[in-house]
Amino acid sequence: MDTSLSWIKAYVPDLDVTAQEYTDAMTLTGTKVEGFKELDAGLDKIVVGQIEKIEKHPDADKLVVCQVNIGTEVVQIVTGAKNVFEGAKLPVVLDGGRVAGGHEPGQRVAGGIKIKKGKLRGVASYGMMCSIEELGSTKEMYPEQPENGIYIFPEDTEVGADAIELLGLHDVVFEYEITSNRVDCYSVVGIAREAAATFNKEFKPPVVTETGNDEDVNDYVKVSVENTDLCSRYCARVVKNIKIGPSPKWLQRRLSSVGIRPINNLVDITNYVMEEYGQPMHAYDLDTLAGHQIVVKNAQDGDKFVTLDGQERIMDKDVLMICDGEKAVGIAGIMGGENSMITDNAKTMLFEAACFDGVNIRKSSKRVGLRTDASGKFEKGLDPNNAMAALNRACQLVEELGAGEVVGGAIDVYSKKKEPVRVPFDAEKINRMLGTNISEEEMLGYFKKIDLDYDAETKEVIAPTFRHDLFRLADLAEEVARFFGYDNIPTTLPSGEATTGKLPFKLRIEQVASDIAEFCGFSQGMSYSFESPKVFDKLLLPEDSELRNAIPIMNPLGEDYSIMRTTSLNGMLTSLATNYNRRNKNVRLYEMGNIYIPQELPLTELPDERMQFTLGMYGDGDFFNMKGVVEEFFEKIGMKGREKYDPNAGKSFLHPGRQANIIYDGKVVGYLGEVHPEVADIYGIGERAYVAVLDMPEIIPYATFDRKYTGIAKYPAVTRDISMVVPKEILVGQIEDVIEKKGGAHLESFNLFDIYEGAQIKAGFKSVAYSIVFRAKDKTLEEAEITAAMDRILSGLEELGIELRK
Repeated sequence: MDTSLSWIKAYVPDLDVTAQEYTDAMTLTGTKVEGFKELDAGLDKIVVGQIEKIEKHPDADKLVVCQVNIGTEVVQIVTGAKNVFEGAKLPVVLDGGRVAGGHEPGQRVAGGIKIKKGKLRGVASYGMMCSIEELGSTKEMYPEQPENGIYIFPEDTEVGADAIELLGLHDVVFEYEITSNRVDCYSVVGIAREAAATFNKEFKPPVVTETGNDEDVNDYVKVSVENTDLCSRYCARVVKNIKIGPSPKWLQRRLSSVGIRPINNLVDITNYVMEEYGQPMHAYDLDTLAGHQIVVKNAQDGDKFVTLDGQERIMDKDVLMICDGEKAVGIAGIMGGENSMITDNAKTMLFEAACFDGVNIRKSSKRVGLRTDASGKFEKGLDPNNAMAALNRACQLVEELGAGEVVGGAIDVYSKKKEPVRVPFDAEKINRMLGTNISEEEMLGYFKKIDLDYDAETKEVIAPTFRHDLFRLADLAEEVARFFGYDNIPTTLPSGEATTGKLPFKLRIEQVASDIAEFCGFSQGMSYSFESPKVFDKLLLPEDSELRNAIPIMNPLGEDYSIMRTTSLNGMLTSLATNYNRRNKNVRLYEMGNIYIPQELPLTELPDERMQFTLGMYGDGDFFNMKGVVEEFFEKIGMKGREKYDPNAGKSFLHPGRQANIIYDGKVVGYLGEVHPEVADIYGIGERAYVAVLDMPEIIPYATFDRKYTGIAKYPAVTRDISMVVPKEILVGQIEDVIEKKGGAHLESFNLFDIYEGAQIKAGFKSVAYSIVFRAKDKTLEEAEITAAMDRILSGLEELGIELRK
């Protein structure tokens, strides 16, 4: 965003600052100035001169000798310019003066080029006549400049006047870096409002007067908006009897100062209002609009459209178009069509000012491969309440410049009016935020300078709709800070109560899981949540397995990353295989990662994201080592109950005889086992591998970090060892269930210390030995109590076909 200082002063007349003062102050109040360019840099002693007499050079056919009146005297200047004539008024740099550069456009020399009196082919010359290029500008900015030659002023120009002033070059152009949330500052009016507030001067916005004849615009054109989501407001007015011609010098100079080339009065008016109000506009030749109507609607896939630049572009259904009764005449918010452009023969035109959806304009601009000044502004998200004001301003300029006759009335299709935002105001809280002691009256004074109203009854600040960045108290605090002055905010220490931070309970459990795994020699691994559908076949999953119901990704990187994983095993086995293939021995890995279980497909609600604690290993260790890691984790997070293992887990990817579901309090909380040899072979793991997967959402409800102190036992424990002959199909867990159930209130603990199978044990049986400990908290146990407990245990074991070993 660029603005010239003279244009800003048009709305802040009392502004009197240097370019550097302006830059520093505006930057400190939040309107960052990237830099500035002084248009008169390197220009000195340049006045309007009038040629009184021209004579041929005595020694050069291509040179002439001119007597030039500069107001205070007549000086002799030798020139080779072809377009000079007696009576011509032109810029003259005097002896000792400076010009910005040479004849080439934009060729500026730092500090300028000093002009000295001298002789050209023996004839004295006391200055130089200037072209626009030598003054540091270009013909594009000054279209009245001849193609080759000296710039000629109008006949009524005062001789001896400051030529730089007449050309509008005593000016400074500032370049701003505007953040995307300050759309209002993408206009000269918005920047001027900020400048007035910064320097505490009166802001005088343009005064828009009523325009239009006694006719009704609705008799000329009809407007309908089919997609009000993408076009929240569409305003239109009609101008008839248009007269296309050059714009006045003041308007040309303002456009030139910000890098816009003057073209003609109508085009210049639309560009001027776009810069002044930040509202892009477009003009259509009304006589080319079929049915004299405008329809705002989406294009169809494959539609072709030729824009003003003569390029054919292909549309799709998401691009918003401006159409007449039969055809498209413009791409909304981007560029008009060649079929409705204003030509020299146009008699009646339609002025458009609208508000389009910024996101759609950005995407549409990218789709059609066309980005314009208008689309750049619409992308930011404009204020719909600004559209009609800008349109009326354009019509006012049409009448003032005599560019046409404005038809009375305006068409305004406004589906849902945007209302100002009301933000609760609390001066005390703002002071706490900033560490300041600013009075409420002073804060309200800052707000008034930037057009924020205050409702004293509700204690709310009313933010105008052009301020898209004000929604909460912190936003108001920022406004106070930037006008109070960031450099004026005192240095203070933070106040408040110091508290000890800690992780949420869920993350503490996950941290314990990581700690236990690492203490047991496991290293953390990470794998993608995106996987290939081929994973299910690699894991030997049945066709009807629920794990195959995976969520497909709409824009996958490729087939190998096209679904969200429903099991964490593929990543773990892939990592183990990578280590095995690199000849790493005794590898132990763990991962904390989510799986994604859909409620139904296609998705109608967010999937169930379940954290999985996955362990995998090969080399040293077996099923029971993995089981020990799981039990260590359970103990560490306070799961004091006894976990159980069901060998009928039914996992197709695990060894059928070396797998188990992990059960706690009757719920399956995970599984563990040896990887199925066929699965291991598919992944390329050449030795036995073991995995365990714990479902953290099922485990966390049972976890606790509460610990209850139990005093040292005062009374002695009594230990009984039993050795049993057990059928092989009976699991140790079943024996422990009996001991726990029948042991009674004085049972303290039990421990498996021997399992034996051999010739001394009959076929189909095994020997199992337990140590059982009894203790009472309030007395020494008697033999009868211990015997009764043991009898109950033995009786329960006999029901399982277990007998004491003799």
